[in-house]
Amino acid sequence: MPGENLSRDEAHERAALLSVDGYEVALDLRSAVGESTEAVRTFRSVTTIRFRRTGEGDTTFADLLAPSVTSVTLNGRELDPAVVFDGSRITLDGLADENVLVVDAQCAYSRTGEGLHRFVDPEDGEVYLYTQYEPADARRVYANFEQPDLKAPYRFEVTAPEEWTVWSNGAGERGADGVWRFAETAPISTYITCVVAGPYHYVTDTYRRGDIEIPLGAMCRKGLAKHFDADDVFLITKQGFDFFHDNFDYPYPFGKYDQAFVPEYNLGAMENPGMVTFTEEYIYRGKVTRAAYERRANTILHEMAHMWFGDLVTMVWWDDLWLKESFADFMGSFSLAEATRFTDSWVTFANNRKAWAYRADQLPSTHPITADIRDLEDAKLNFDGITYAKGASVLKQLVAYAGRDAFLEGARRYFKRHAYGNTRLNDLLSVLEETSGRDMKAWSKSWLQTSGVNVLAPEVTYDAEGRVTELAVLQDGAELRPHRVAVGLYRLTDGALARYARVETDVAGPRTVVADLAGSERPDLILVNDDDLTYCKVRFDERSLDTLRAHLGDITDPLARALCWSALWNLTRDGLMPARDFVAAVLAFAGRETDIGVLQMVHAWARTAVTHYASPAWRAEGARQLAEGGLRELRLAEPGSEHQLTWARFLAATASSDADLQLLEGLLAGTARIDGLDVDQELRWALLSPLAEHGRADEARIDEELARDDTASGKRHQVRLLAARPSAAVKAQAWAQVVESDALSNALVGAVIAGFAQPSQRELTAPYAERYFAVIERIWAERSIQIGMDVVRGLFPAHQDRPETLAATDAWLAGHPDAAPALRRLVLESRDDLARALRAQECDALED
Repeated sequence: MPGENLSRDEAHERAALLSVDGYEVALDLRSAVGESTEAVRTFRSVTTIRFRRTGEGDTTFADLLAPSVTSVTLNGRELDPAVVFDGSRITLDGLADENVLVVDAQCAYSRTGEGLHRFVDPEDGEVYLYTQYEPADARRVYANFEQPDLKAPYRFEVTAPEEWTVWSNGAGERGADGVWRFAETAPISTYITCVVAGPYHYVTDTYRRGDIEIPLGAMCRKGLAKHFDADDVFLITKQGFDFFHDNFDYPYPFGKYDQAFVPEYNLGAMENPGMVTFTEEYIYRGKVTRAAYERRANTILHEMAHMWFGDLVTMVWWDDLWLKESFADFMGSFSLAEATRFTDSWVTFANNRKAWAYRADQLPSTHPITADIRDLEDAKLNFDGITYAKGASVLKQLVAYAGRDAFLEGARRYFKRHAYGNTRLNDLLSVLEETSGRDMKAWSKSWLQTSGVNVLAPEVTYDAEGRVTELAVLQDGAELRPHRVAVGLYRLTDGALARYARVETDVAGPRTVVADLAGSERPDLILVNDDDLTYCKVRFDERSLDTLRAHLGDITDPLARALCWSALWNLTRDGLMPARDFVAAVLAFAGRETDIGVLQMVHAWARTAVTHYASPAWRAEGARQLAEGGLRELRLAEPGSEHQLTWARFLAATASSDADLQLLEGLLAGTARIDGLDVDQELRWALLSPLAEHGRADEARIDEELARDDTASGKRHQVRLLAARPSAAVKAQAWAQVVESDALSNALVGAVIAGFAQPSQRELTAPYAERYFAVIERIWAERSIQIGMDVVRGLFPAHQDRPETLAATDAWLAGHPDAAPALRRLVLESRDDLARALRAQECDALED
């Protein structure tokens, strides 16, 4: 049998053979605490699965990843674990019509965030556990049939240390015998079952509406309790339930609603019904901007949307992953704008979320939203910008195309028709055809079943008086799609660039005339895809581009301004605008940007422009200009404002001159001060980072900062900064920690990688380019897929942005045609980023 992977064909064969009536899972987690001399700390897992044979055949397999199996019993018949268990699968022969499988195993606690993760808090020594399974890691905790279409009800019982509390999907309580027992769940998939256990700080509330009453809980580590603003978490949660109950007409179906903020989490969050898990990075230890609270609120609502899209109705296999992730991503922004204080969430979506989609859709690994997922490794990598952000963007286009009411009515019928079941693409399209009257199959073929992003650009002619004689929208791309777009005309008046005309129209084919704009006065700016109705890259005519170079900051509408920033960035990424021109726009107009989320995105783009897209001959000058601009805007920002904090962090990310570094040292020591700037602990780490990178903070200084912040967060910062120091010995140690050892947890692996790769240290990391290609196949074979992804992506020699690195990448790809497809995909994606950087550098070098 194959190893840990599972193919789509195998899953379909198993689903045709059997159906599952229920699981009973008993875990003994008392081994999580106390001393252990085992190389791998384990816990006992006893699983009883009741299932029926519904197809032809009498042989199948159950999934389990465990160090050892004590016993396997099928229908009362003892099976020899040494014979039937190969480390990832349990062979089951001689199936009856009705079957009972009992597996008693020793499963391993995880340090990679996959399965049952065990975390020891360095602050107080407390142990915290949580599970994370998507797409297929429940088999690390209990024996099962690990595929989304074999849904079943679950009963969990957990034995845990006496001082702990345990949570699962259903409501639970500790019995007189000390065992926690949980209510049976509705039929759900393996990947959304969940256990959280430990001495968590726990806060409760209740959502009430009419006859609906939902117990709410929120939890975090005890060390974070003083920072935990549970009231705001509950506020967003209640607003979300109001919105979804109003629009879905299907009451929340899973009883209670707990939300756990957990350490060393690989994801932003996970939609386990009744027990949602989030990264504890959403608990803010210092001052953050409104954009940070908006991101957290969006994630809360994204996961809540999954209770319907994904948990109640689940895709058959991972090729329809979009049926949950695209919808949740769209509904997160949709509900955020309509039900919370974050009414401008579509601005963030246009500027931030779509940038992820545009990048992913131009990689060689791009794929249709309905992807071809051959196996679990494919599935793991397809939690990407296509499935999430492009899918959400296309759904926004669908709402414009079919109408809001038709879209929501389609969702309501979909839930009622397929509750607790599994679906494919056509199941959704059929209800949308019913409610919209549109041909959804043609729409789906263009938008869901093809890849790539279209480019929309205006083509305009004028008469002698300067009025528009014809304005057309040109469409480019391999697949010319139907777009519902708005075209806006903007004019500069009294220093304000404001819209004076707008037409909404259907665009199809290579050229579409917008007849209603004929006769309009000459615009200073033509914005195709105004209001961001469709998913496309936008280009400008020459007059519009000249206007943006001089007046981008004068655009009065925040969404239009965000769209223009995004379009200029896409021009830069595509090698059509010199990186230094984008930097010039940032220096001229970023200080006037009112939307803090847009400003933070523009800052990130500006740093990428200098680091990767600028000509090497101009790179140092570009870095100097960014740092000078950052300091100037920091001093101009309103004292105590979120803009001031954002510019302070930007300065910390760009500082390299003696003067700038001395200022940062002074801010840390308290000998320098910027009026209104509160240098809290998180900002202290940000200010210390460039000092470590440029050799002005040694190990002792970094350890001194850890002594001030001896917490899990502080430890991650310390590890990152130690690896960031400019020393050959430091880089060798960091490389060995990640490549030659698996002693570090997932969070610390990520911290070391982040510290290792500094753009100012290209010469120090140059020797590791060749070593990277020598080790990645071994890393992929030996480590978990999550750690493998982190290492292969994070250590790719992106800062060795020379043709020689591109040639070395091509040589590895040519020499390893039989490497794991998922590994090749990761290398191909990094190769594409590198090639794009070289093309952009060529464009910028024309200005040298």
